[in-house]
Amino acid sequence: MFTGIIEQLGAVKAIVKENENIHFTIQAPFTNELKVDQSVAHNGTCLTVVSIEGNEYVVTAIQETLNKTNLGQWEVGSKINLERCMVMNGRLDGHIVQGHVDTTAECIAIEDQDGSWKFTFRYDASQPTVEKGSATVNGVSLTVVDSKEKEFSVCIIPYTFEHTNFHQLKIGSKVNLEFDIIGKYVAKLMGKVY
Repeated sequence: MFTGIIEQLGAVKAIVKENENIHFTIQAPFTNELKVDQSVAHNGTCLTVVSIEGNEYVVTAIQETLNKTNLGQWEVGSKINLERCMVMNGRLDGHIVQGHVDTTAECIAIEDQDGSWKFTFRYDASQPTVEKGSATVNGVSLTVVDSKEKEFSVCIIPYTFEHTNFHQLKIGSKVNLEFDIIGKYVAKLMGKVY
């Protein structure tokens, strides 16, 4: 379980395809604190650490993960948002994030708001968003400000813009989305999602 509060930016150092799987080597400042079998969210995608060497570690994405996320678009040098799993005796600063990406979305607008930025995303899933509700974009816990059918916006403060990969997003960028778990259960019970 995660909170959606990004700890650090990591960098993809190597990509190795093996059958349908892809092994990603990630360089991160907190690598020396990791252990094999630990879960780490990568752009909001929960992946298991399978090996560690120096300041780099390896995670493996299977085809199901590649189909539902933007990991297949990563290149050597890509900057990714990283969060280690939540410590249960700490504060929940974001919202409950599982690290199970629901779908991807496309960035369709970026508006400079003179001190902050408004990003608008469009997606194909039937899951609704709720204004002032939560959504996770590339692993970042955010508040929805404009909610429409299959589209929503979020506002990004300078700290989040600088310390996550939001500063690299452009119109047309593909991002990972995880909808709020409570909202998913409510929508399912109300018959809005199949």
